[in-house]
Amino acid sequence: MTERRTASDAGNRPLSFIERTRRDQLIQVTIDLMAEHGHAATSLARIAQAAGITKGAVLYHFASKDAVVAAARAHVIDTLVADVGAAVEAAPADQAPAAYVRRMIAHLAERPHHARMITETLIHDGGPAPEARWKPLATLLGQAREARGLAPGPDLRTLALIAGGAIDAIIGERLQDPAYDTEAAAETLITMLESATFA
Repeated sequence: MTERRTASDAGNRPLSFIERTRRDQLIQVTIDLMAEHGHAATSLARIAQAAGITKGAVLYHFASKDAVVAAARAHVIDTLVADVGAAVEAAPADQAPAAYVRRMIAHLAERPHHARMITETLIHDGGPAPEARWKPLATLLGQAREARGLAPGPDLRTLALIAGGAIDAIIGERLQDPAYDTEAAAETLITMLESATFA
């Protein structure tokens, strides 16, 4: 029987190029299947078939369906966080909330399979801690107020929660209607958010 591999084996040998490439392929296949068929219908057998390998070959790289789904979810979230984080870092502090909203919406609109994967995992596994959903934007809003020389004002947690819900709704609408103008929607949301934050 072939020994199962993880990110590194017991001897801490790093994955070979071929192993990394295969794992990346399995992660991408899982994202696509989750987006198209949902969590329940994305089985190890279906992942193997889509990748053109055996189920045993999938199990060489990942211990279970849950493991490959977790790796796919981590890839999607890491990609989102890196992209949005880079946009925020490139913006001046007083414009960081707008950069966050603009890039968050654009990233998910550009990657509908990633958006659907996030939705599927939220439904099946639950989401991150509630604070993780609102605190990053609330922090940016507070820093933007400080950068503009404003005293403490509105409840930034509530504003971040409202903005997060709006982002979810905008992406949900785009998934239902690919013609929906998410760029215009993002600008409308930014205008509303800035009006409430900096009034």
